[in-house]
Amino acid sequence: MSHSKAATIFNKDEKKVNWHDKALWFVRHKRDKSAHSVKGWEELRNLGHGIKAHTLSNLDTYLIQFEENAIKNGVQVHWAADADEHNKIVQSILKAHNAKKVVKSKSMLTEECHLNPFLEANDIEVIDTDLGERIVQLAKEPPSHIVLPAIHKKKEEVDVLFQEHLGTKPCDGDPQYLTGEARKHLREKFIQADAAITGVNFAVADTGGFVVCTNEGNADMGVHLAPVHIACMGIEKLIPKQEHLGVFLRLLGRSATGQHITTYSSHFKKPRNGAKMHIVIVDNGRTEQLSRPDFRASLHCIRCGACMNTCPIYRRSGGHSYDSTIPGPIGSILSPGKDLKKHSTLPFASTLCGSCSDVCPVKIDIHTQLYKWRQIITKETPQPFIKKTSMKMMGNIFSKPSQFDKVGKVARWSLRNLPKGMINSKPNVWGKARDLPLGPKESFEDWYKKRNKDEQ
Repeated sequence: MSHSKAATIFNKDEKKVNWHDKALWFVRHKRDKSAHSVKGWEELRNLGHGIKAHTLSNLDTYLIQFEENAIKNGVQVHWAADADEHNKIVQSILKAHNAKKVVKSKSMLTEECHLNPFLEANDIEVIDTDLGERIVQLAKEPPSHIVLPAIHKKKEEVDVLFQEHLGTKPCDGDPQYLTGEARKHLREKFIQADAAITGVNFAVADTGGFVVCTNEGNADMGVHLAPVHIACMGIEKLIPKQEHLGVFLRLLGRSATGQHITTYSSHFKKPRNGAKMHIVIVDNGRTEQLSRPDFRASLHCIRCGACMNTCPIYRRSGGHSYDSTIPGPIGSILSPGKDLKKHSTLPFASTLCGSCSDVCPVKIDIHTQLYKWRQIITKETPQPFIKKTSMKMMGNIFSKPSQFDKVGKVARWSLRNLPKGMINSKPNVWGKARDLPLGPKESFEDWYKKRNKDEQ
């Protein structure tokens, strides 16, 4: 299903769409307030961009350095070329430790690899312990946002979901009650867990350690109670030195939720006594994306979600309409690199307004890359007949000044004289919520010629 068709389904519930839009814009506003409170914010963004660009240009060196240091720390390091190999490695580790119950903190990489269904098919219980992730897991849905995975669900929906799966009492969506019941439910899972799986926000080459950022402490709870810790990371998560963490931790929290820093920034370096620690380093198409000069900067992404919170298309179409692990603007430049045919509509789900690039903490030129994907897609994938025909007609009009002038006169007259009911008719879907401006009596060219004539 194309993005536009999936978005149409989401937009059937107008009240929910409006609420979704406002909720995400509120987070965007918090980001702005937090960012503006930092002196040298733009310099911080420049530093983040520069560190990421440098790391990706020397990725082979830093990967080897990270592996060597992690092994010195007593960590077992595994390499996975793709999602299938990643899943099999994780399963083999769990099997070696006879682990049947797993708690997992938020990890977009494991979502990308579809780890949960793979392990469940092999009789391993996997419990997502981030509250939002647990909500969508119970609902049998993927996350709709990389930081706010259940942003598409209202508290009343969560109330009904918890009644069905956790046996809670009806509470009219009382957040305090629902959170308390979720805590009770998850504490039991933490205690029973044989292993804990986490993602990795940043991996430090010169120490062999890594950092996991959460606001709920669920990663720490799982890792500290379970005898086995498996950390899954994409190759792009590396930074060269420990001192660089200060740059990214300041950028991440502010860009994601408007916090100065995430509540928990947990540093892991070596396994505790009697426990085991494994790191699975995954490629899964990242090297291929790195090889594309126009799109390699997309691997700078630190998964803050700021581009989603600001994007007018994402806010009013919902994350599930993208049908990809990473939705929104950044997902629309990552996903076509993996499956061009399946995700060919995503780069067109954008106004190219550039707001995503403006808020990106590591200065990825997101809207420029979206435009470049459009050029590739129109050449390599079949386009709808109506789209091709309309673009050809518009091309003819714009290429012939006399035709452009005639069409302009008709359009200006129509906007001034036709009734709104005709202008905002069904074909003009924008007219449902917006009015077009009143057409001027003359074009800019006419005004300019008249002005010059008068001056002479």
